[in-house]
Amino acid sequence: MIKVMVFGTFDGLHLGHIKFFEQAKKRGDYLIVAIARDKTVEMVKNHPAHFNEKERLKIVRSCKLVDKAVLGNKTDPYRVIKEVSPDVICLGYDQKYFTDNLPNELKKVRLKTKVYTMKPYQPKKYHSALINR
Repeated sequence: MIKVMVFGTFDGLHLGHIKFFEQAKKRGDYLIVAIARDKTVEMVKNHPAHFNEKERLKIVRSCKLVDKAVLGNKTDPYRVIKEVSPDVICLGYDQKYFTDNLPNELKKVRLKTKVYTMKPYQPKKYHSALINR
């Protein structure tokens, strides 16, 4: 079984997220979604999420494409990767937070995880920053 992992805020599930999950799911058999903690969202985006972390977790878990959804770690964004040991990580096209150091972190814990960046799906229409205005 090939485990694929994605990360994000997922502040209200929209078609852009669904297309992201579909692309990621094509890279393996089992899709694990890590949802950013409220504190992380505020730090990265400089504003709180529309939905709190428990609501976002529930929404993502309801998506049939997702095999497992978990909350990220409150202090170490890489801990969830260490715990899951995914074969593949799929990043969003605009994902910036913690991705620069990702290859080094994977080496540190001796993971040979492949990392791919997914293509956007109509980003001028389906982007949480636009939808949640």
